[in-house]
Amino acid sequence: MDLKTASKEIKNNNPAAIYVCYGNEKYRIREFIDFATSQLIEPEHKDFALAQYDLAETPLETVIEEAEEIPFMVPRKVMIVRDSSVLTAGKDTKIEHRIDSLLRYMEHPAEYSIIIFWVQGEKLDERKKIVKALKSSSACILPFQPMGADELLQWLIRHAKKLECECSTTAAEALVQSAGTGLGILAAEMDKLCLHAGKGGVITVEDVQHLVARSTEQNVFALVEQIAAVRLEQALTIFYDLLKQREEPIKIAALIARQFRIMLQVKELAVQNYSQQQMASQLSLHPYVVKLAGEQARKFDSQKLRSILAHLGRLDYQMKTGAIDKVLGLEMFLLRLGA
Repeated sequence: MDLKTASKEIKNNNPAAIYVCYGNEKYRIREFIDFATSQLIEPEHKDFALAQYDLAETPLETVIEEAEEIPFMVPRKVMIVRDSSVLTAGKDTKIEHRIDSLLRYMEHPAEYSIIIFWVQGEKLDERKKIVKALKSSSACILPFQPMGADELLQWLIRHAKKLECECSTTAAEALVQSAGTGLGILAAEMDKLCLHAGKGGVITVEDVQHLVARSTEQNVFALVEQIAAVRLEQALTIFYDLLKQREEPIKIAALIARQFRIMLQVKELAVQNYSQQQMASQLSLHPYVVKLAGEQARKFDSQKLRSILAHLGRLDYQMKTGAIDKVLGLEMFLLRLGA
């Protein structure tokens, strides 16, 4: 079952007895859990119907005993269970868990209890008997992996709509380019933009540029973008702004090298017919970062990218050994690149 279907079933008051949420998109997991609890529990029942456990502190059998116990004064209860070792390859805690208690419970789950496992890990440990049993049962297994580039933009547009604002795709793109791909940060920035626009307002690219501060990494990305477009004056302006923010030139050079390295890797993987999602997985990057790097990489051939990286390697050595002034060295690099 996918996330959309699971959400629809919950909305139709037909939830699964057990949910297993895992992946590195913690914001989306929290979003799903908040949605599920709001749909399945009446606000006035929350004190009696919602329980939270951490398997680093509580034995699994205690959670199962709670699930089997008839709820007090409420029709059903939801149990949120954090786990970092039972369903993953994480280190075992000092707590000993009786896995068989969950295996037995899965055969006849209580109709009045819903267990939501929030797994603190990127993936489940497929070698474990309990994971295999969950996957072959009626439990709902939900992976929360990074969204694709287009999906991320649509998520932002929907987030703005929830706040009764309108956000275009170009404005959403500008926001990602300024704030990065972290959903928590993006949501907070979108909240700020919607507060500025007011209910029924429209968020523009100009609003994003005026209200959202770029991180150092995003500034370096913008700097490389200006270099790729042969806009040397704009590239130098961003560089001098970074220096005014007291950013270390060696760090700036390292981030520039990282961006060019990603561009070369994406270019080489594209030749091997890797999809955007496969590239993201191979390079441990967000798909949106891969998309933008691919667009930048088209403006350079592979040999040019290797030459730039070799030059940056030499520059890094010269800067660290004092053979060249750090600011002057980076200025000369940018001037040569834009020539």
